[in-house]
Amino acid sequence: VLREHRGLAVLPVLSFVANLVVLAGFLGLILLVGVDGGTGGGADGFDASPFVYVLGVFGYLAATIVTVFFQTALVSGADEALSGGEPSVGSSLHAATSRLDRILPWALLTGTVGLILQAVEERAGFVGQIVANLVGAAWRIVTFLVVPVLVVEDLGPIAATKRSAQLFRSTWGENLAAQMGFGLLGFLAALPALLVGGVAVASGNLGVAVVGVAVAVAWLAVVMTVVAALSGIFQMALYRYATSGDVPGGFPSEAVRAAFGPRRR
Repeated sequence: VLREHRGLAVLPVLSFVANLVVLAGFLGLILLVGVDGGTGGGADGFDASPFVYVLGVFGYLAATIVTVFFQTALVSGADEALSGGEPSVGSSLHAATSRLDRILPWALLTGTVGLILQAVEERAGFVGQIVANLVGAAWRIVTFLVVPVLVVEDLGPIAATKRSAQLFRSTWGENLAAQMGFGLLGFLAALPALLVGGVAVASGNLGVAVVGVAVAVAWLAVVMTVVAALSGIFQMALYRYATSGDVPGGFPSEAVRAAFGPRRR
């Protein structure tokens, strides 16, 4: 699917750039009004005011909204492609824009869950870290199909979460296999870049190091873009299989069934 609709790979790039803009904006605000540069502010002479933490929360939620928006655009484009259409970046973004009333509540919900889990992990000690990691993993698994549900069924965040969980329960297999598979794919694809960068830095030659690191960064960017695009496309494929039992065109039957397993009757 991605080979036939390469424009879909542009969406993860746009998401990355948009998140950089959001990050830069909030960091600028923090440096401008959120840090007290007076005396007695610690070893460095700076004391983070409570406003910094408020900005941090809003920045995290804003980044989550941006990420979910472009994820929705990617899944919408994948839906159009799997339906035999010819998605473009513009049509995918338009589809996501038309779902803003669904995207915003869902992004705020999942962003809030992430903040709560992060707070538990940081303040509840070792046990809290284990609990937060387990709950976070369960949340990612259960909500894996929320975005396709938002795109196709136009449900609110709570209903979409329940629907995603229902689709997960209606199959014997686990979409965890798909998530782990893409993680492993990304790791293996990134290994050559890490090797090149490491060898270049270890060479002790500044010119070689600069070129090697530049090549490694470019390669990692390509890997992240492709894996993100494939993951979004596969999400929609899994959703279609979970709801209809039919394997979408462009996917080997074994690939989808291995991720979800035999359907319950």
